[in-house]
Amino acid sequence: MNGWHALLSLVAPLAVILLGIQLKREDLFRLLSLVIALSTLSGLLGLLQVVGDPNSSLYFYRITNNGAAVGLFANRNHAATLLACLFPMLAVFAATARGEADAVRMRQLVAAAIAIVLVPLILVTGSRSGLVGAVLGLGAAALLYREPVDIRTVRRGKPNRFKVLPILGGLGVLSLALLTYFLSRAEAIERLFSGTTSEESRTDFWAVSLDLFWKYFPLGSGSGSFVEAYQILEPNELLNPFYLNRAHNDWIETAVTFGLPGILALLVAAITFGIRSYRLWYHADGGKRSVAFGRLASVLIAMIAIASAFDYPLRTPTMMALFAICILWLTESGRDRTAAAIATIKEV
Repeated sequence: MNGWHALLSLVAPLAVILLGIQLKREDLFRLLSLVIALSTLSGLLGLLQVVGDPNSSLYFYRITNNGAAVGLFANRNHAATLLACLFPMLAVFAATARGEADAVRMRQLVAAAIAIVLVPLILVTGSRSGLVGAVLGLGAAALLYREPVDIRTVRRGKPNRFKVLPILGGLGVLSLALLTYFLSRAEAIERLFSGTTSEESRTDFWAVSLDLFWKYFPLGSGSGSFVEAYQILEPNELLNPFYLNRAHNDWIETAVTFGLPGILALLVAAITFGIRSYRLWYHADGGKRSVAFGRLASVLIAMIAIASAFDYPLRTPTMMALFAICILWLTESGRDRTAAAIATIKEV
């Protein structure tokens, strides 16, 4: 039954891909605005969650991190991973702006305002991995951002700074106020700075999981079987009133449940991703929108892959849908080469 559940969970990303391949290029790129809006909404919801009652109706799941800023998720680490991914998304959102100079500048200011607010939103999640992801995301944003082409070619009107700057300044003051307030809430960020045994527990989980890998080598224990398989070898010192739902390392869990075929599939995917990313970053015209979105996709996939070494973000429908969109963006610039090759054949 768990295997069927795992298979059915793939319906969400499959639906996104089937819809995405039918979209025109500009419509596919417009998905970025939708993803940014929904991600920001999740972050703001998380803010309301930590301000209010830990058992309020703002938590949508029966098993969740009550009292933490989980947003639309059940797990604080997944919420923080999505917020961290916003930094490179905002960079491309601002860099690929088109239109009049005023409209382009406004889009840049909106992206900057959201980025400022992201800092306290990520901190209040209390996620260490989210903090690491934020640092990676900021670095990626610096690499991805370029001055929009239209800002240099269209008529240069003067933006109405009297309307824009107060809004941006107000958001900056608000974010600093929120940061100051939540830094004083020990229960919200205590785990960011205090020593806990959670990391030690995870290394113990991983050690048992590696034993499981060899126990079920070479074909694995089967899709969706990790919980039952883990309970077979679970040592007495790790027993507690709660059950371990995942290995908290998707790379290891994939190896446990799918064995050698799973490892080979991951290896093929990693090599394909590496080759595609290398071409995008070193042999493609960075001025093209399709290349900018392809590079963004490569960064987001890498960030999710790193987060998967400490948790399981791709087990959630939201992150699976984002991953599917990233695949569409990553392969979009390939249409240019295909169209050029077809045109050459027709000429011949």
